[in-house]
Amino acid sequence: MAMAGRPPFLAVALLLVATVMLSWGGNVEVAEAQTPVFACDASNATLASYGFCNRKASASARAKDLVSRLTLAEKVGFLVNKQPALGRLGIPAYEWWSEALHGVSYVGPGTRFSPLVPGATSFPQPILTAASFNASLFRAIGEVVSTEARAMHNVGLAGLTFWSPNINIFRDPRWGRGQETPGEDPLLASKYAVGYVTGLQDAGAAGVVDGALKVAACCKHYTAYDVDNWKGVERYTFDAKVSQQDLDDTFQPPFKSCVLDGNVASVMCSYNKVNGKPTCADKDLLSGVIRGDWKLNGYIVSDCDSVDVLYTQQHYTKTPEEAAAITIKSGLDLNCGNFLAEHTVAAVQAGELSEEDVDRAITNNFIMLMRLGFFDGDPRELAFGSLGPKDVCTSSNRELARETARQGIVLLKNNGALPLSAKSIKSMAVIGPNANASFTMIGNYEGTPCKYTTPLQGLGANVNTVYQPGCTNVGCSGRPQGGARRPHAARRRPQAHRGATGLMAEGDQRKFHVGRIGFI
Repeated sequence: MAMAGRPPFLAVALLLVATVMLSWGGNVEVAEAQTPVFACDASNATLASYGFCNRKASASARAKDLVSRLTLAEKVGFLVNKQPALGRLGIPAYEWWSEALHGVSYVGPGTRFSPLVPGATSFPQPILTAASFNASLFRAIGEVVSTEARAMHNVGLAGLTFWSPNINIFRDPRWGRGQETPGEDPLLASKYAVGYVTGLQDAGAAGVVDGALKVAACCKHYTAYDVDNWKGVERYTFDAKVSQQDLDDTFQPPFKSCVLDGNVASVMCSYNKVNGKPTCADKDLLSGVIRGDWKLNGYIVSDCDSVDVLYTQQHYTKTPEEAAAITIKSGLDLNCGNFLAEHTVAAVQAGELSEEDVDRAITNNFIMLMRLGFFDGDPRELAFGSLGPKDVCTSSNRELARETARQGIVLLKNNGALPLSAKSIKSMAVIGPNANASFTMIGNYEGTPCKYTTPLQGLGANVNTVYQPGCTNVGCSGRPQGGARRPHAARRRPQAHRGATGLMAEGDQRKFHVGRIGFI
């Protein structure tokens, strides 16, 4: 990917409005090294003798050997994201849920930051990144994020399974999670999915054997999902009425490309129903399309608590055992939540589900962990083993975040006033409730960035500024702040207005408040 030259002052100003530039700029606090989580410790002769620890065997053969050693009560523990430890086989606990929407995130319980790695590179939200229409950029971002994720895994701070990206179609601007997506265009969303997933999994990296992955990506939320909460209609009970043509032309293409062209490791089914059926209980959508038509080489996971939701809120089944049975038989392998761990044994005992169905699901999960090296011993002795804290928040990673913001910015109209030049401007008025915001600028599904920089701070580094918040919040629900709506200080100065929205109005489980966003 060619890097653009240094932009004029206006581009710098727009860049700082669009994203927050990140750098540690200081010494990292020294902390003790942490031990990564892994199975099949080579120093243990007993463990080394197990078939599932034989690195020369295929992943499927190793997974089959492991499943054969488990009781039913043990098996159901491997159907949920919080995988329990199994001491008798030397298998440690593992948390499947990690997030990497636009950088390594702390949202999922599988990843955390510490003094050893206090932050990670934060890229712009996908809605901006996708506007670059640059497929090589999408892949480059994925490679950086997975490098930082592996570096954190090697010191015990991150998992290997990341439930990103979100490739839902952003058809309705009232949806609060639009910022997470590549936008409304199925073609662009498809290209974004393939690029980001390919970079994130980095299967072609040096030293990686055939079928192995750097980390495992997940394309979500499958399918026709774009409602969280609107006038009493919630994602947990929403039934998307979609024609087959609209499904094929609009909602499915990003997922199809993600599986066929991106070779993604996982697909996540959503909370909602599609034409009367919960997606996580729809055998046609899961086994028929994802595994049958698209040949997914990976696992299918539910959105968090969606198996519980189809029983307790959608009332799709009469008993929890029936809910456990129908989801697993439909093709679900992993439940984000604990529902399957609690009700699957009873479902088998009641004859609603066979133990072979359970075996199929956990085999898919184990194969994925085999491909990620979880059962290959200490990851520091394997491919990517040299990665560590030194590879997080590097100057090149931060520069890629800056370049991403440059390429994603779209100037809709220029009335002749642009570009501005710092040499000819004595001062600039910066107005708006988000002008001096830091956390808000990062977006949701965030991680701790390398450093927070507000738009006001960034602009102030280039030119003298006069600042007025204008409103106390992005909804501008109260009286204007700082005196008049357009402060006298701003009337003869170039002005940077920073209104837009915020995470209290837009985000997971929220609707976007159309018509209430304050631009001064």
